[in-house]
Amino acid sequence: MADKLPVPANLRTFVEVLGEDLAADFFLTFGGSELYFAERPNPNGRLARLIGVSRAAELSRALDQHPSRVPLAKPWLALYLKERGGLSTADIARKLHAADNTVRGWLKRARRESDRRDDRQMQLF
Repeated sequence: MADKLPVPANLRTFVEVLGEDLAADFFLTFGGSELYFAERPNPNGRLARLIGVSRAAELSRALDQHPSRVPLAKPWLALYLKERGGLSTADIARKLHAADNTVRGWLKRARRESDRRDDRQMQLF
């Protein structure tokens, strides 16, 4: 199995509940929009159709009182699409509606951060 991608703190709850693949679909579909997370989701609702009723309810519980605006998650999505999807920088830029040099910057920053990570040192924040 492939290594887990580093997940920013503002996306962590989504990725923990949905998993990487479903979280990527979720961010691509709902990123940047306001979304109501009901305790008892409508099975015919767009959210429940994408992630399922049980996961929608679990996400609602996990987010609790968090804001209802879904993060865009573009830097994480760029890394996901590169590492998991094998897409080129140009394809990622088209998919995320971003410039190719912006995508290269996101990927470069992600590589730098993973190079700095030392598993021997406990993360404080």
